[in-house]
Amino acid sequence: MTAPIETTGAEAGAQPEAVLAGVKKSQIEGRSLTQIAWMRFKRDKVAMAGGVVVVLLVLMAVLSKPIQWVFGLDPNKFNQDLIDPALLAPKGGWGGMSWEHPLGVDPQYGRDMLARIIDGSWVSLLVAGGATLLSVLIGTVMGLLAGYYGGWVDSIISRMMDTFLAFPLLLFAISISASVQDGFFGLDGLPLRICVLIFVIGFFSWPYIGRIVRAQTMSLREREFIEAARSMGARGPYVVFRELLPNLVAPIIVYSTLIIPTNILFEASLSFLGVGIAPPQASWGGMLSNAVDLYTADPQYMFVPGLAIFITVLAFNLLGDGLRDALDPRSK
Repeated sequence: MTAPIETTGAEAGAQPEAVLAGVKKSQIEGRSLTQIAWMRFKRDKVAMAGGVVVVLLVLMAVLSKPIQWVFGLDPNKFNQDLIDPALLAPKGGWGGMSWEHPLGVDPQYGRDMLARIIDGSWVSLLVAGGATLLSVLIGTVMGLLAGYYGGWVDSIISRMMDTFLAFPLLLFAISISASVQDGFFGLDGLPLRICVLIFVIGFFSWPYIGRIVRAQTMSLREREFIEAARSMGARGPYVVFRELLPNLVAPIIVYSTLIIPTNILFEASLSFLGVGIAPPQASWGGMLSNAVDLYTADPQYMFVPGLAIFITVLAFNLLGDGLRDALDPRSK
């Protein structure tokens, strides 16, 4: 009869190492939801390209003044010697493009187009970002309250959403912007116009994200972790802002990246109609408005700001689509 083979403690402890021989540590490590989303986002090359362009645009907007100072750019410097008075167009081809003016000059005063594009970037992104932040804050709070409490709270907030959505936003924005141009709340000039645009665009756009948050909240409020929080004595505000809100971060981020380009176009539209950013401050919409009467003599005057708006809107849309796919656990 063969005696059983005894295994020492050292040999028993060595067994898992033998079993896992050849397996790298990274292959057995767990990954958080953030890491999984980042890995999926990196695989989307188009979204990554959009994200890179967005980062570059934001850096250009934030550093617009230092960039102008370092390279000696002046968006409001007149160069009448570069304009042909007979044709009312820049001298030379392609809108007066040269090494000193890579994107040409405007056909009215000979101002450098590159300098004006850079100077107008911070205005467009500030208005779009501020309006998006305002609408997301209001819409998230209202959607959370309506979706979680339901009943008469949901009825009141839902009717408010319907009322705001019924407003002709463009006409309302034009009337408000035109009525406060002389001053309001101690503000005037460019700060007043920026604040008015942020308020008008953001305050009247919150029902769109409010409806999304409300629908998501109604689907989450019956989940087990919400019931567990209630059973442990958690009150409504705690459940709303500590349990529900963290689970809504992903759709809120995705919606924010998708609504920013819409707000950029809205600001450009208001500037195009003459009730947005006033000269001499450069803005992409204002440049398009000035180009309407001059595009036959200098088509590039309309092409350059239009291309800037197109690239910005496209980059944000690509980034938003990539984030939506990366943060959606049901997508492949």
